[in-house]
This record gives sequence, structure tokens and C-alpha cells, in this order.
Amino acid sequence: MIDVSNVAEFRRAPSALNIQTAAHENLGQARGLVARRYADRGYLCKDLSTQADGAEIICSAFDGMTTVGTIAVRFDSPQGLRADAIFGEELQALRAKGASLCEFGRLALDHHVCDNKELLARLFHVAYLHAHRLAGCKTLVIEVNPRHVPFYRRMLGFQVHSEARLNPRVNAPAVLMTLDLVWGSEQVGLYGGRPASASSTRTLYPYFYGVEEEIALLAKMRQ
Repeated sequence: MIDVSNVAEFRRAPSALNIQTAAHENLGQARGLVARRYADRGYLCKDLSTQADGAEIICSAFDGMTTVGTIAVRFDSPQGLRADAIFGEELQALRAKGASLCEFGRLALDHHVCDNKELLARLFHVAYLHAHRLAGCKTLVIEVNPRHVPFYRRMLGFQVHSEARLNPRVNAPAVLMTLDLVWGSEQVGLYGGRPASASSTRTLYPYFYGVEEEIALLAKMRQ
């Protein structure tokens, strides 16, 4: 489940934060942050464990040694995606058309980070690098609360792919949304690293990393 409530508080600059793939010893902090933020919104917190099948990566933002932001990247596998539990028919239809799927979920940002739009964009960018640039996935799926659909459609270009259904993992309604990562890659190339253009594009892409930063991040990920 992806939640973007309260995106816009200003308390600490994202440039002072370290955003990277979370090491095993940091996974507990990531789960704890998700549990706290879900509880704040009245969501249930079922099954926050990291999968042991090697199909999942956690990307986190750190303020010193403290996790202040996190997002999970899950790759399609014989075990499927988390969204298969309630949107299995839609996902099977995408697979039948040859779509290479991946899933972002369990997004959480701490109360005390600032300029959350930039932090959200950079977390998404690191997750996107794992999903598209490294793993070659072409279609991203997310489950979001219906009230957040306009945000993801406008700010990142996601498309609605289902009607709302109850997500029993969080005991809240959810909608399946999809993003063409080839199109997303074009937006990153056009606008990434150009925050001054955010007011004209009215999307998150200008807050993504620029070309040189992306090259450095990919080199580090490939080590």
C-alpha cells in the first residue's frame, strides 16, 4: 500500500539525507517506520516482513543512522506480487500481454523530514533504478487509497487500472494503478535534476536526480 498523506512539511533538507538500498541490519527500522505511519492513519499493519525469496529490495532514506523514509520494490516471481491478493485478475491480464511487472509498496516518510516532495521523488528514483534500469521491468504497479489517486496520476503519470476494493492487509480501500516505466524514464531524462521547472511541469520529475547523479547511483548499485 502506498500512502502520501501530509506530503509538504518543511523541517530538514533532503540533501542532508542519505538515500540508498537498505542493508539487512536496517530492515527492522524500515518495518518500524511503516508500522508507525500506518498506525497514524488507522491502517492495519499485517505482513510487513521482507520476503525471503530474493524478489524484494528495500530503499531507505537515512538521517544519520535513523531511517526517515522507506519504500519496497518487489519483482514479479512465481510467488507473484502483493497486489495479486486482490488484483490478481488485472495483473494476470497484464502478464498475458507480455508486461514485465514490478511493484512499489510500503512507502513511509517520518514526521520530521522536510520538503517531502523531493524526498518522495528521490526515494522513487532509487526504487525506479532498481526496477527499470537494473532489472529491466517495464510496468510498475502500486496499490493506493482512492483519495491518493489524483496525486499519483498528476505527479507521476500513473493510470488507474481497477475499481476500488478492500485491501485486507491494511483494512482500507485500494485502487490498482500502473506506470509505463519507459515513459517514466523519458520524464526523468527530460526533467530530473531541474527543480526550478516543477512549477511549470507540476509533476515530481524535476525533483528526481539529474543525469550525472543517476550515473553515479547506478555505478554504486552495480558494485
